[in-house]
Amino acid sequence: MKTKAIDFAGIAMIFLWIVSFSVMVTINFTPLYAFDVDFFNIPERVGLSKPVIMENYHILLDYLNKPWVSELSMPNFPSSKSGLFHFYEVKRLFLLDYGILLVTTVASFFYLRFLKQTKRNWVLLRPFMWGIFAPLVILFLIAANFDQLFVLFHQVFFNNDAWIFNPSTDPIIMALPEGFFMHCFILAFVLIELLITGVYFYAKKTAFK
Repeated sequence: MKTKAIDFAGIAMIFLWIVSFSVMVTINFTPLYAFDVDFFNIPERVGLSKPVIMENYHILLDYLNKPWVSELSMPNFPSSKSGLFHFYEVKRLFLLDYGILLVTTVASFFYLRFLKQTKRNWVLLRPFMWGIFAPLVILFLIAANFDQLFVLFHQVFFNNDAWIFNPSTDPIIMALPEGFFMHCFILAFVLIELLITGVYFYAKKTAFK
């Protein structure tokens, strides 16, 4: 019974590590935004050059990523009180993700070491075999109807409507089109799929060694 509890907790830690790591990579993968600046013709939408847009984007990322940066001030994109509050909530989610990543990295390391020492890597096979299908289903939902998924995401993680930006008071929304967030979701779930598949094949290769 004790071993089953350890396995349940350990496998959950690995899945949480995969998700938090994929989110961390995605939110900091600036080449994706640089690509989308051109793909969605953002300079034309906001009337600014690509270097200026990227400079403001980096300022936004610095605020969202760094606990010691307490104020957001983008030189070319003024923000309303509501907009700043939403970014504050997003910042808390970013930092929560990093906290989960830190805890699950340590927990996953010790659990995988425990499995190796007890020669029980086979316990990873079934959960990660089934886990391979979840990101594929979500990717299908993203492709089928991202608009509803995007709204649902905000309803789950935010208990207000501050995320609904008014372009006249928060012009940054013009530089962050919904299509960019769709690409972020796709990248995150592709990474999750690759990592789950990688753990499965690792377990399969080492299961009975």
